[in-house]
Amino acid sequence: MWILWLIAAGVLGVGEMHQGGFYLLPFAVGAAVAAAVSLLGVGALLSAVLFVATSVVVVGALRPVARRHRRLPPAIRTGAAALVGRRAMVLERIANDEGVGCVRIEGGEVWTARSYSEDDVIEAGQRVEVVEIRGATALVMP
Repeated sequence: MWILWLIAAGVLGVGEMHQGGFYLLPFAVGAAVAAAVSLLGVGALLSAVLFVATSVVVVGALRPVARRHRRLPPAIRTGAAALVGRRAMVLERIANDEGVGCVRIEGGEVWTARSYSEDDVIEAGQRVEVVEIRGATALVMP
């Protein structure tokens, strides 16, 4: 009987590695405990009871850890991604068809800029919002 429990523990463990959500891990641990107890010569009923009990205990132990990981703060945006959503002042008229445009993003950084909308022309002095960063160019909208 212990071989069946050991095979079940292995299958559940491999399934957990491929799935990665801690759903099968408690059952793999329970099957391993049942295999160890069964190897000692206890009956199949006691092995099954220990499998269930161990699985419940491991689920109870992992649940608080899983809940803490669900409440992690959002990732902090850095680099160019941190500029998306910020306000900017147009320093040089933005016209996509002419290939001109320059903005000063909050914080003092000067970037080459293009309008997010191909047909929009944005005059110098207007306030805009950075919608996307493409390479070294800020795509902006009024």
